Amino acid sequence: MSAPDEKARFNPRRACAWPPRPQRTDTVRLITVEELKSWIVHEDERLLVINKPGDVVCHPSKAGPWSSLVGATREYTGLPTMHLVFRLDRETSGVVVLAKDAVMASRLQTAMMNRRVGKAYLAILTGEMRGAMEVDQPLGDDLASPVFVKSAVCVGGKPAVTRFWPLAATAGFTLARVQTETGRKHQIRVHAHWLGFPLVGDKIYGPDDRLYLDFIDKGWNEALAARLLLPRQALHCAEIDLQAVGVVPVFTAPLAGDLQSFCLSHGLTG
Repeated sequence: MSAPDEKARFNPRRACAWPPRPQRTDTVRLITVEELKSWIVHEDERLLVINKPGDVVCHPSKAGPWSSLVGATREYTGLPTMHLVFRLDRETSGVVVLAKDAVMASRLQTAMMNRRVGKAYLAILTGEMRGAMEVDQPLGDDLASPVFVKSAVCVGGKPAVTRFWPLAATAGFTLARVQTETGRKHQIRVHAHWLGFPLVGDKIYGPDDRLYLDFIDKGWNEALAARLLLPRQALHCAEIDLQAVGVVPVFTAPLAGDLQSFCLSHGLTG
């Protein structure tokens, strides 16, 4: 982004989050080769599909190749480039697809743009959702938030459609299956918040977006745990279906262990 664009987007109400805070060095998560191998869902000469934990960043970082999924898979395969076709936010667990060559990457990215890729998530929501719900609301930058990366439903935003199906709802929470028709930044999290069913553990779209700034500054602590209940947003990519572009089988990953434990302790069995 050029300097004029940065100034145009700057909002004094968000000054406390701009420029972005540096990454805390005490929270860098390094991946071991044994761990990476245990996360492999599928591998062939063109694809590598990983079941990513909820504490691993996808994109390369300054902390070395083993601090990110792309860097670690590049080291594991010995390839100069690994193409991240479908990424997940650091705190979102589940299926991630990487291509080993540019042709396959382009093919899958084109399929995604043409909405020929099926993706399904599991999410734990705050509140009891009693029936299927669809959100068709545009998304853009939340200029009123102190968190620079935050999105919001807004007039003039990019089209976004998300569908929620409750699998279990009790004790003030819902385990839901979620599908997206579009792929906007933080789409599921924003739409869940807009519906009044924010994700458990969501530091930005949960009870107070300033909790995210507290976490960046101080790390996870008891005060945050009392407000958020989980140290990450309760979102898991459970399924990616590429059959429409000739890739089989459907890639799946069971709900991550920490989210399973939360469901069991709160009576959520879907």
